[in-house]
Amino acid sequence: MPVATTSFLIFAASQVGTPGPANMVLLGTGARYGFRAALPFVGGVILGKQLIIWPVGFGLLQLADQAPGVFTALKYASAAYIMWLAWKIANTRLSRQQADGNAPGFLAGLIVHPLNPKAWAMIIAGFTGFVAAGTPSIEATVTIALCLLFCQVILHPIWTFAGDRIAHAVEGRPIEKYLMWTLASLTVASVLFVLFGGGTHS
Repeated sequence: MPVATTSFLIFAASQVGTPGPANMVLLGTGARYGFRAALPFVGGVILGKQLIIWPVGFGLLQLADQAPGVFTALKYASAAYIMWLAWKIANTRLSRQQADGNAPGFLAGLIVHPLNPKAWAMIIAGFTGFVAAGTPSIEATVTIALCLLFCQVILHPIWTFAGDRIAHAVEGRPIEKYLMWTLASLTVASVLFVLFGGGTHS
């Protein structure tokens, strides 16, 4: 087969479903604002990965070979953005009656994956590890895009809902601040792992 679809689906589910910068941000957003209020943000996160898949499928990898320094700089700038999100998570509290502003919206979610180094690693691994040589770009890209979209539509809302449920359990209790700092620390750890350990989780 031009694309090892079943194998890639298993790979994609394992990556999208496990902890990483995007899932930690989704967990924190669900905890802070509630599942329903976070849904536009979730939709943006889901569709944001498509902003990586299509350029990669149509030649961005070749550009990366020609200008590696640009992509190295992008990787570290992306990591800085995710760490900034982690800082915001660490310094929020779960009282939704006293929430400082509205939940982040669709556009805020849309840029999470383009600025998530693990998303880039996952997608590049998909094209280089599961696509046979000579496969037309459109066929490969559509297959990778649909597989990841399928996994995200199922798994990203689960992370957000988990945050919402956790918040109900700890809201207003002393453990609350430790939970938020833990979520933030896991987000930072997941970024550092992909920068220095080669991970590919979502």
